[in-house]
Amino acid sequence: MYSVSIFLYLYRILKGPTTSDKVVALDSIGMNLVAIVALLSMLLDTNAYLDVILLIALLAFIGTVSFAKFVEKGKVIERERDN
Repeated sequence: MYSVSIFLYLYRILKGPTTSDKVVALDSIGMNLVAIVALLSMLLDTNAYLDVILLIALLAFIGTVSFAKFVEKGKVIERERDN
């Protein structure tokens, strides 16, 4: 079911009517990947994938925040130069 939902989110990214729909779909793909890796970790009865789960969640969060900042202000990194 998670794989099917990822493909539906990919469709939303390609055909999404607004930019915010695309951002929500990207964030949802990240959370589905976290769920898939967590299920794999439980099935294999190992803790080795917990770092991978944390990394995917962190990257998804940073991507969402930076894209929201880009949509709001038009740039991600603001540089102020003192001349």
